[in-house]
Amino acid sequence: MATTWAKSRVTLAYGKTGLDVELPADRTTIIEPRYLPTVPDEVAALQQAMRQPHASAPLRERIPAAARVAISVCDVTRATPTRRILPVILSEIDHVDPSQVTIFIATGTHRGNTPEELERMLGAEIARTYRVVNHDAFDLGRHRYLGETTSGGPIWIDSDFLDHDFKILTGFIEPHLFAGFSGGPKMIAPGLAAIETVLHLHGAPMIAHPNATWGITEGNPMHDAIREIASVVKPDFALDVTLNKEHGITSVYAGELFTAHKIGCAFVKETAMCPVDRAFEVVVTTNSGFPLDLNLYQAVKGMSAANQIVANGGTIVAAAECSDGLPEFGNYKDILKLGDSPQALLDLILSDGFHMHDQWQVQVQAQIQRRAAVLLHTGGLSDEQIRQAHLERCEDVGATAERLLRSAGNDARIAVLPQGPQTIPYVAG
Repeated sequence: MATTWAKSRVTLAYGKTGLDVELPADRTTIIEPRYLPTVPDEVAALQQAMRQPHASAPLRERIPAAARVAISVCDVTRATPTRRILPVILSEIDHVDPSQVTIFIATGTHRGNTPEELERMLGAEIARTYRVVNHDAFDLGRHRYLGETTSGGPIWIDSDFLDHDFKILTGFIEPHLFAGFSGGPKMIAPGLAAIETVLHLHGAPMIAHPNATWGITEGNPMHDAIREIASVVKPDFALDVTLNKEHGITSVYAGELFTAHKIGCAFVKETAMCPVDRAFEVVVTTNSGFPLDLNLYQAVKGMSAANQIVANGGTIVAAAECSDGLPEFGNYKDILKLGDSPQALLDLILSDGFHMHDQWQVQVQAQIQRRAAVLLHTGGLSDEQIRQAHLERCEDVGATAERLLRSAGNDARIAVLPQGPQTIPYVAG
């Protein structure tokens, strides 16, 4: 007769509403970021960061009144609280006429954001008052060639952005599955780069490098190239924030790009990366809920976080709403159809001459599936879409995790990442 386990309830970040699951209490380890409260006054914290920046004079003093100002912001797939950050930045530079300010949506190779999304991201007044540009990586004519990186990648950056006199980058810092950390120089490349540049940055050799992973920037060939591109562009000022699970701002880093970003990354590594003493037979993960779990492409990040601590031959159970599908935009869905297994996809991507938009995400997914099974709980994908993605549907996360635990043996354990890649665990030693 099967052992009856006492259960504990865990709320997974899933879509906008969350997902409650019950798991065996004494066999489950919950791994979350160290909770940090929102700063007491977000406006004051942002103002202080811009008025007492790292390795820079205050923002207001840096910008002549007649300057054309470009501000790079994250797109809809990121949780950056842009609508709370932008008004404070704009109030700091209110000596510049709004007609001289352009807001660039650093989409990278994602789709352009809709008017409704822009209004939600920026706030209605800012969306109506300021010139807003959706970056388009696929229109090479909108980019300027700035040479090559030392690794041989072409540098194509949005011409309109380059033509502005003063360039401000905004974003938020979190661990990143192959660039080490987000924010900072990523707001230029891939954020405002052409597909030709992104294909090099996210090429198969870069993704396959052992240092192209969570929490590593120096010696990570991808982040090394990203910083090199930013050095060529020479942005004038950067402002990054860190967030808690309620998307409240917990700290702000502003000033000279590389100085501010390095300090912010050190803080995030300390607060959002968590050592564990063993690998787990079953790992339940999410993609941090809306908006990060909009599609399966993005949800690979949550799988990658789980992959850091899943045992070889174990199972990852990922919960991601995927309200935006696979998505339809880009080649992720198309590449998934080019092989009949994860290993076949990996062989194809690593073959000479293969270059396709979104291959990097398929490569990461295939690398994960080479060592662990991946099950998906989602309301946004059909059974056929899940099969095409070489995944298996999970109807009930709690029941599935318990079944897997029972089949894995008496010493087996479950790890849960309720906030997905907001926490990056690693096996100590």
